[in-house]
Amino acid sequence: MIDWNTINEEGLLAPTMAKDFPNLPVVKSEGLFYIGVDGKKYLDFTSGIATENTGHRHPKVIAAIKDQVDHLVHGPIGIINYESIMLLAKKLQTILPDPLNCFFFGNSGAEAIEGAVKLARHVTKRPYVVSFLGGFHGRTMGALSLTTSKSKYRKSLPVGAGMTYQLPYAQVSETPEGLDPEVYWSQHVEKDFERLFNHQAAPDEVAAVILEPVLGEGGYVVPPKAWLEKIREICNEHGILLIFDEVQTGFGRTGDWFAANRFGVTPDIMAIAKGIASGLPLSATVASKELMEQWAIGSHSTTFGGNPIACAAACATIDVLKEEGMVENARILGEYALSKLMDLKEKHPVIGNVRGIGMMLGIEIVQPESGEPNGDGLMDILEKCLHKGVIYYLSGNKGEVIRMMPPLNVDREHLDMGISLLDEAITEYEAELGIGQKVLVK
Repeated sequence: MIDWNTINEEGLLAPTMAKDFPNLPVVKSEGLFYIGVDGKKYLDFTSGIATENTGHRHPKVIAAIKDQVDHLVHGPIGIINYESIMLLAKKLQTILPDPLNCFFFGNSGAEAIEGAVKLARHVTKRPYVVSFLGGFHGRTMGALSLTTSKSKYRKSLPVGAGMTYQLPYAQVSETPEGLDPEVYWSQHVEKDFERLFNHQAAPDEVAAVILEPVLGEGGYVVPPKAWLEKIREICNEHGILLIFDEVQTGFGRTGDWFAANRFGVTPDIMAIAKGIASGLPLSATVASKELMEQWAIGSHSTTFGGNPIACAAACATIDVLKEEGMVENARILGEYALSKLMDLKEKHPVIGNVRGIGMMLGIEIVQPESGEPNGDGLMDILEKCLHKGVIYYLSGNKGEVIRMMPPLNVDREHLDMGISLLDEAITEYEAELGIGQKVLVK
């Protein structure tokens, strides 16, 4: 039996993996809750970092896993073929925008990104890739060359080797007063690319542009639709492949199957993972058959990717999301939750910008006097929330954004409960600092 009081002191797990918030010892999960070793229930507003979109241990997903275990545990695909991987490919075709209809399955989001960039360079025969500041695309060496959400991820590592360039991500909150964000940021990104092409990398040497259609680890930043449309237009003009990193935004998280659907902008290549299999490791690099057929056979392969059990779980996940209306629920209740959080912003001086789309909701914690990011204050608030029985997570460059990402089967009652506990935690934090709440005049 593990002694939870001393286990972390033994150093069995690498600190870079194990020292995270809240490091909560649990014995079980069910629906919207984790159950701690002390028997306490914790409302989970993290979904395994936007992974268990169907909630913890959904009965239909668990049944599919058990059934698959009774028949086949491991492939690998190519040496053998099996039903669950083919069925998953067909199901994915029904929810992805055309012409994204061909799949290379892997195990993690970073693998999907590596595959997407590798495919783009292989097809275009061009060396450079452009990403955006604040984006998170993984921590493996190739993906890390594109990741700029925090500089610590890249410290002391020779990433990129001059093969990647970064441009500013659209920040609606930074739009000059009186200007339309759609127009301003569309023009902004056009000028950014013009400078890049004129001074650093000719457009005919750029293989791909990669971006998160909504920033995840970078702080749940939602860009203007026109900004994404302009990037699509620029890529079309120069024969550059557009890659969407939908690792976190996929499978209903934004209130549509994918953010590409929600914004009406279709990439050439997409990387998907996280919510695909309700917690089992699975990912996919997705493109058209036309692009995928240009990848020489054997030039990219996998041992564990597309594991039969994970594929069976993914098939059940898609079925559950459809049958129980979870994607639409994310859109409707996401708007409701955003409205409630806006009310909190009006009440609490320590809340800065509040933003979100679907069940991706971000709450900035700031210093009331200066508006500067307050990561230490955020951690205090998260600890208070944990004590009250609800788990939130952090994001943002300074760790200043509370990331709210409940499972997509959350109901209004539990949304209200989680937001109410957050309200209590912030109220206590402000009281400790001697900060009075805002007086609302209506």
